[in-house]
Amino acid sequence: MKKWHLSAILAVALIITMGASADYSSGKNSKPDEGFKNLKVLPKDISNEALHSIMNEWCISLGVHCNFCHARKADTTQRGLDFASDKKEEKEAARHMYKMTAYLNANYFNWNNSTRPDTIRYVVCYTCHRGSHEPDAKVFLSRIDSIEQAFRKDRPAK
Repeated sequence: MKKWHLSAILAVALIITMGASADYSSGKNSKPDEGFKNLKVLPKDISNEALHSIMNEWCISLGVHCNFCHARKADTTQRGLDFASDKKEEKEAARHMYKMTAYLNANYFNWNNSTRPDTIRYVVCYTCHRGSHEPDAKVFLSRIDSIEQAFRKDRPAK
């Protein structure tokens, strides 16, 4: 993928996320949709707009569609996905990863001691996934190694 495509995708994901966080934290569009069921890590009073913004961010960050985490409806006469179902293990993995990034942001990037650390967006799904549902640790770690080597080269040895 060309470098500018990657930058554009990241920019769109960040804009969507920041917009949802701003709308949610300001109280705008904060009326919950009565149809949401089985929310375990997202706020129970989340607005429709904020929920869809978060889901879109996850889709972009992992390069997937909704059916990656959500199972089809059990009734085969109906089309669509059963968003409340926990049949797919990817959905539980997404919950776990969401809690992990919230923990990292709250404990390592909450410099202003925010009372809403869930809105801190330093570590996001895209930080590691980069558009792949299975991030390549070798590529990620090699980037970290190259940054560390450059840092050490620029600093005098003690």
